[in-house]
Amino acid sequence: MSEKKTLTIALAGNPNSGKTTIFNNITGTRQKVGNWPGVTVEKKEGLINKFGYELKIVDLPGTYSLTPFSIEEIVARNFVLEESPDVIIDIIDSSNLERSLYLATQLREIDSKVLFALNMADLASSHGTKIDAEKLSNLLDVPVVFTVGNKNEGMDILLKEAIKLAESSPDKSENRNVKYSRDIENAITKIQGLIERKAKDRINYKTRWTAIKLLEDDKIVKERFVEKAGAAGEEILEETGVLRKYLLNAFDEDPEIVMTDDRYGFIAGIIKEVQTITVKQRVDVSRNIDLVLTNRFIGFPIFIFFIWAMFQLTFTLGAYPMDWIESGVSLISSYAGSIVPESLFKDLLINGIIGGVGSVIVFLPNILILFFCIALLEDTGYMARAAFIMDKIMHLIGLHGKSFIPMLMGFGCNVPAIMATRTLESEKDRILTILITPFMSCSAKLPVYIVLAGTFFAAKAGNVIFSLYLLGIILSIISGRLFRSTLLKGIDAPFVMELPPYRVPMLRSLMIHMWDRSKMFLKRMGGVILVGSVIVWSLSAFPRNVDYSADYSAEMDRANESFNIKIAAADEKGKELLKNERIVAIAEIEKAMNAVKTEKSYMGRIGKGVSPVFEPLGIDWRGSVSLLTGFFAKEIVVSTLGVLYSTEGPGDKDALKNALRSSGMTPLSALSMMVFVLLYLPCLATIAMIRKETASFKWTAFSIIYSTSVAWIASFCVFQGGKLLGFS
Repeated sequence: MSEKKTLTIALAGNPNSGKTTIFNNITGTRQKVGNWPGVTVEKKEGLINKFGYELKIVDLPGTYSLTPFSIEEIVARNFVLEESPDVIIDIIDSSNLERSLYLATQLREIDSKVLFALNMADLASSHGTKIDAEKLSNLLDVPVVFTVGNKNEGMDILLKEAIKLAESSPDKSENRNVKYSRDIENAITKIQGLIERKAKDRINYKTRWTAIKLLEDDKIVKERFVEKAGAAGEEILEETGVLRKYLLNAFDEDPEIVMTDDRYGFIAGIIKEVQTITVKQRVDVSRNIDLVLTNRFIGFPIFIFFIWAMFQLTFTLGAYPMDWIESGVSLISSYAGSIVPESLFKDLLINGIIGGVGSVIVFLPNILILFFCIALLEDTGYMARAAFIMDKIMHLIGLHGKSFIPMLMGFGCNVPAIMATRTLESEKDRILTILITPFMSCSAKLPVYIVLAGTFFAAKAGNVIFSLYLLGIILSIISGRLFRSTLLKGIDAPFVMELPPYRVPMLRSLMIHMWDRSKMFLKRMGGVILVGSVIVWSLSAFPRNVDYSADYSAEMDRANESFNIKIAAADEKGKELLKNERIVAIAEIEKAMNAVKTEKSYMGRIGKGVSPVFEPLGIDWRGSVSLLTGFFAKEIVVSTLGVLYSTEGPGDKDALKNALRSSGMTPLSALSMMVFVLLYLPCLATIAMIRKETASFKWTAFSIIYSTSVAWIASFCVFQGGKLLGFS
C-alpha cells in the first residue's frame, strides 16, 4: 500500500478574519501547539487525513501585510518565504474586502499558490454587500471559495480546492500582479534585471518580489540578500539606493509610500469590479451593542461586572465538581492507606504524592471554567472592547488599550501573556507591559485563593477573589505610571483599536481553546507539582529520629487504658460513644505528634529560618515555606500546604481546611497571604520568559525584586492595618 502524499497548507489572513475558527474546524482536536523556531510566538499545526492526502495545516499569526513590523508578522512572512508551503489559503473577511486584499495582493507578488477563502459571507450579505467570486477569481487568477467559519460551512470545498491547486502546474504568469506607476515599474525592471544577471542562482526568492522589497528598503530582505549574494548583492543595493533617490525626487515621497498607494489603487479597481453594495434597511447589531458596552459612562462598570461574574461563576459553579474530585482523592487515599503496609513508602504515597498532587488536582474544574470564560470573551469579540474600554486608563501610564490584551491574557497564564507583548511595536511599551503583566493574577494562583478564601470567607469567597484580581489591575496601573515617569520615559504610542464584529461563539471552538490552555495545568500535575510535592515531603519527613518534647506513645497508651476502663463499665449505647471518643482523642495526640515532627524536620528548620521575614505579615513558618516553594510554580503553594498540614489522616477530604482553621491562621492573615501570593515574584517559567523577551538580566532581576517588595509592603499594610482597625 502506497503512502499518502503529504501537503502543507498555510492559513494566512488579517487578525479577526476568522482564520483560527477555520483552523479549529478543519483540524478539530488534532492540533499541536508549540513555538516557532527561534522565537516564542505560538505555533499551531494540525495533521489530518482527507481526500486521500495527509494534510499538514499551519495556522500563521495574523498579519495585515508582508511588510513586517511586529515579531508575529515577521514569523508569518518568513514561513511563507522560507518553508514554501504547497498552498496558502488567504482567509478574507468578506465584510472588509478592501482591507483584506492588501495582504492578498502581496501574497500574489510572491507567486505562491494562493487560494482565497471569502469568510463571513453571511455577515457581508447582511450588510448589503455582494461579492462576485468568479470575477474576483478571474481578475487575480486565484481560486475563490465562500466560507462561513462559525457555522462550519465550506470547509470540505476549501480543502478540495487547496488540493487541486497544490497538484496543478506552477503559475509562471505575472500578469495579474499589481501594476505600479511607470517610474516605479522601470525601477523594478532595472533591479530585477540586475538580480537575474548577477545573483539569481544565489537567492531563493522570486526576482520581481525581491526587487520590490529592495526598492521598499525592507531591512530584513536587504540583510538576507547581501548575505546570500555577497559582493554582487552589495553592488545591486548601491544601484537600488540611486534609484530610490531618483524616485524620492520624482514623487517627493518615499518609494514605499508611493507603492502602497499604487497597491490601494489596484485594490480600488478590483473592488469596483467585484463588489456591489445594495442600499437596504438593516440593523447593525455590533454597533448597537457597542452603544451600550463601550459607552463612556456605563462601559467600564459593565466590564467590571463581567469580570466579577467570571470569578463568581468560577468559584460557585466549580465547587460542585471540585467536591466530587476531592471525595475521589479522599477515597484513593483511604484505599491506598488500607492496602499499603506501614512504611516510609506509605508515608510518601499518602502524604507526599496523593496529599500533594491531590490537593491541587481538585481545582481542575475551576481552571476549566476560568479558561472557558476567557475563551468566551475572546471568541465573542468582547476582548477587543475590554481593551478599548481600558484605553483611557492605560493612557494614564503612557500605554494604549492594546497593551491591556496581554494583561487580560495574564488571567489565564503569564507566560503566553508576556509572549503576546510581541505584537507591540514600541520597545519601551513592550518592556513596560512585561513588567506590569505579572501583577495580573494567573490561573495557577487560583487554587491558593480558593483554599484560603473558601476556608475563611465561605459565602463571600467569590467577592474576595474578585477583589484580589482587581487589586492586581490597580497596582499594575500604578506601577506602570511610576515606570513611565522614571525608568521608561516616553510619549504615548498612537494606535487605533480595531473592534471586530460580535460573533456567536462555536461551542467546539470554545472547548478547544479551553482544553488547549488547561492541558498545561494537567501536564504540571505530573511534572513540576509532583516533583515539588515529593521534595517538600522529603524535607518534612526527615530526619526520622526526632526528640519529642512529650512522650506521645505513653500518652496514647494512657488514653487507651483510660477509655478501656470506661468502656468496660458502660452500657451498649455508652460503649459506642466512648469508642468514638477514643478515636478522636488518639487522633488529636497523633496530630500533635506529627505537628512537632514536621516542625523539627528540615522543612520546619527552613521555615523557622525565614519566618521572621513573614511574621509581620501574619504568616507562620508553614505559610513561609509554602511561599518559597511557589517560586517554581504557584500551584505548589497548595501542595506544600497539603503536605505540611497532612495531620488529619487519610480519608478526611476537609483535612486541609480543618488543619488551617486549627493552626492559628485567621481570616486577616489568610487575606494577607493571598495578597502576597497575588503580587510576589512570578513563577520560574514566567521569569524565564521575561528574560527571553526583554533579553536582559537587569530587567528580569528588577521584575523579581520590585514585585516581591510590593507584595511584602501590600501584605504588611493589609495585616497590620487590619489589626489596627480591629479585624482578626
